[in-house]
Amino acid sequence: MRHTRQQILSGGAARTYSGSAARTLTGGAAVLLLLLGLVTGCSPGPEKASGTCVTSENGTPLAARTPAESTTDLSRHPEIASGYRTGMTPVRTKTFAVSTANPLATEAACEVLRDGGTAADALIVAQTVLGLVEPQASGLGGGAFLLYYNATTKTVDAYDGRETAPAAATENYLRWVSDTDRTEPQPNARASGRSIGTPGVLRLLELAHREHGKQSWRDLFDPAISLADQGFAISPRLAGQIADSASDLALDDAAREYFLQADGTAKPAGTNLTNPGLSKTLNAIASDGADAFYTGAIAADIVDATASATGGRTPGQLSLADLAGYQPKKRTALCAPYRDHTICGFPNPSSGGITVAATMGILSNFDLASMKPEDLGSGDAARDGGKPTAEAVHIISEAERLAYADRNKYIADSDFVPLPGNTPQTLINPDYLKLRAALIDPNRSMGTAQPGDFGPAPLGTGPQPPEHGTSHISVVDQHGNAAAMTTTVESAFGSFHLVNGFILNNQLTDFAADPLGEDGLPVANRLDPGKRPRSSMSPTLVFDQSPDGTLGALTHVTGSPGGSLIIQFVVKTLVGMLDWGLDPQQAASAVNFGAGNSPTTNVGDEHPAIESDNDPLAVRLRELGHEVSTTPQSSGLSVLTRDGDGWIGGADPRREGAVMGDNR
Repeated sequence: MRHTRQQILSGGAARTYSGSAARTLTGGAAVLLLLLGLVTGCSPGPEKASGTCVTSENGTPLAARTPAESTTDLSRHPEIASGYRTGMTPVRTKTFAVSTANPLATEAACEVLRDGGTAADALIVAQTVLGLVEPQASGLGGGAFLLYYNATTKTVDAYDGRETAPAAATENYLRWVSDTDRTEPQPNARASGRSIGTPGVLRLLELAHREHGKQSWRDLFDPAISLADQGFAISPRLAGQIADSASDLALDDAAREYFLQADGTAKPAGTNLTNPGLSKTLNAIASDGADAFYTGAIAADIVDATASATGGRTPGQLSLADLAGYQPKKRTALCAPYRDHTICGFPNPSSGGITVAATMGILSNFDLASMKPEDLGSGDAARDGGKPTAEAVHIISEAERLAYADRNKYIADSDFVPLPGNTPQTLINPDYLKLRAALIDPNRSMGTAQPGDFGPAPLGTGPQPPEHGTSHISVVDQHGNAAAMTTTVESAFGSFHLVNGFILNNQLTDFAADPLGEDGLPVANRLDPGKRPRSSMSPTLVFDQSPDGTLGALTHVTGSPGGSLIIQFVVKTLVGMLDWGLDPQQAASAVNFGAGNSPTTNVGDEHPAIESDNDPLAVRLRELGHEVSTTPQSSGLSVLTRDGDGWIGGADPRREGAVMGDNR
């Protein structure tokens, strides 16, 4: 399967946009499509599939947004906010579908599925293209969690490709240079070499392909190689993120040359960006497997970049042995009942699966079906998921506070710190969650929840910085297999170190920098050599429940970027589909809301249904005791749902994603 870039982009401006999501696009919207090379079909000829390509809110093309308009406080929110495409409609497909955060990645993965490839094959293509066109979010220098459903065996495999701390790291590795030099890493922990963990995503993909792939490993790298050689147009979202991060990217010679102009300003949207370094890296991996990345010249370049003191940066201590010794791990997927479904998520070191399952388990004690959103009649308001009621936001946010309280105290890499009862089932036990649900007052917010008491547990509590640079891929193939993979470099552009065409992560800053909590006890998520930092990534598969308790038919595939807010994004999406009957596009488009374990409840005002900080929903929540933040949310949901004999998909209107597949 060798495709040129022209084949991938299906050639030229005279594309026909068809299918249930089609619109007539003119003016700025048409310019945006040409600028991005957006596509809707994944095969030439009469079997061309349909995809989604919609203008942003109020009909203003996303291309018209300036970086200043799309920038928010990155200390609180993942990547930049880039508006909202109102009125998006779901995409209906026949036998296969893929949803990613960028239409070029979706198109390339769709071609693989069209040619009979498996979901595992499509993941490799999607990830390698995303690493090129969305480098702020994911790539070869990062890590991932993957849930994979095998339709033949009717089982779910959980692949852990999370980064690991170097063997030379200490618990104070992020706090100071050494025990004798207690100065902070420069210019800060993130942009120093200290933040860089051993990348894991490529070993994960290699293992998943070995066990579930069908097409040639070599050929699956061709789309990204062609795109790297011939170039792609910088999208408005990428341009905005480059502009926001320009001063940090300038600290790294390679990043400065690649992302910035000669005067130090960001390369603008529409610039054709080629990446010969990544092309060379991908060619080596395609020919020699993942070993070409984890040993030899590429590995040496990663180590050298991590150890660089250029610009006064504090070197990291990642070694060749760390890279050569990295192995992905297969975990046991965490599956729990919810009404007449079974929800499967990723276990620790991700906190996502446990916290989503705990939240949903608490919510199973409430009649959420009676709390449906308003404005679900017709028109754009209905297509955008309506407007949630204060009653629903209150109950769901309270459930999340309780689940986050346990997450913050107990969940980490259990290869180092065991969970209560030595199993994740302790935190999602239905009897325990029923007791937690009883703590919710329907008339008053608890503000901050206390973790459950599981007896003597010498653990302190501490905050976890959110991942900022993350993406998600949802796939179902014509063989019935499915994949949900959330992939990340941690913050936007990771550590700002660019080597051989790819960004190196800053994943180690997901550890608690201070190994001791406020109570003086060691925290579960402290840094240890070889340990995997806690994550919030929540790739999710949903199944019908069978009478005997086994997995029934696969019904939903979803996940999102968004740092510690990922859990909230996934919960609102699951509730939207399973309790409120929303289609996947409505569920992805719906208002983002929820809470971590703090008095603040988030209600994203990027959604057109939320007017401002004085929106009636926010006012009512404050009457219930919530502190409300209406700061824009930047989720990136990808959602696929079984629909009769086919599939129906949605992509988050807050990013530039698309859904594609074969026609019904």
